[in-house]
Amino acid sequence: MKFFLIAGAVNAMISVGMGAFGAHGLEGKVSDHYIAIWETAAKYQMYHALGLILIGILQSQALLGAASQLNWAGWLMLAGIIIFSGSLYVLALTQIGILGAITPIGGVAFIAGWIMLIIAAVKHV
Repeated sequence: MKFFLIAGAVNAMISVGMGAFGAHGLEGKVSDHYIAIWETAAKYQMYHALGLILIGILQSQALLGAASQLNWAGWLMLAGIIIFSGSLYVLALTQIGILGAITPIGGVAFIAGWIMLIIAAVKHV
């Protein structure tokens, strides 16, 4: 429970900082196309940071407890943040197009994480 709450809070904090950096620090340094890519990375990092916080809360013994599907959901969302948002941040800074091929792997991890959360809810609620 504690790990995913902390991981979610840390990622939410990083997302805010990355969003601010993209809006202010990258302005005039990279094209609008790459700023939009940066914004997408920050948005999806925040969405899934909130997902991690939700998972941490649901892992409370008063709610769903230590359902293995919740652990899978949390780890998949965390991997998705690293792969999806991370590859987009690097792509926006380096403009190395091949990095865009890595991004969908993170997207699949996000989707799989949400599926595991659905399974946990169906099995344990």
